[in-house]
Amino acid sequence: MSKADEHRLTRPVGDRDHAQGPADAPVTLVEYGDYECPHCGRAYPIVRAVQDHFGRSLRFVFRNFPLTEIHPHAALAAAAAEAAGDQGKFWEMHDLLFEHQNRLGATDLEKYASQLGIGSAGFLDVIRSTEKTRQVQDDFMSGVRSGVNGTPTFFLNGMRYDGPWDYQDLVAAIESSMRGTTMRSAAGKTGA
Repeated sequence: MSKADEHRLTRPVGDRDHAQGPADAPVTLVEYGDYECPHCGRAYPIVRAVQDHFGRSLRFVFRNFPLTEIHPHAALAAAAAEAAGDQGKFWEMHDLLFEHQNRLGATDLEKYASQLGIGSAGFLDVIRSTEKTRQVQDDFMSGVRSGVNGTPTFFLNGMRYDGPWDYQDLVAAIESSMRGTTMRSAAGKTGA
């Protein structure tokens, strides 16, 4: 793998991803995150504000990257979000997990499932299943192959964004990416 490839998203955004915003948005922002990570908790409202700012011009994708050695509840929380996604409630669970980062134990996850109208009976069995563990692990490994080594890690249109992720800097980076997309699109139409 070349040095340049280390900063590229190795698994393109696809149908298995959880995405908000149109597939044809000029910019796709991918976050590799950990529900128990305090930095991801700080990034959560910033990303929401950025999404509000760009509206339908931005597609946001969240991928699981639980740092289990320092965040013991992160993998189970990620599996809970995946299980909620099976019921069409991924984003609702995602939000609850970040809004209650300090309460991610098994009984908390059951309570959140119940709040979302997902049957909590058997929910722990589902989130501990091989299928959910594999989904979380697949995201994690795609992050490893893309050079992710901490959370949150962001990618803009497939390229890792290593700058600050406060609101102003993230907006500026997305606007720059949009200009680049527009310029490439115009060049392609003129045959340049």
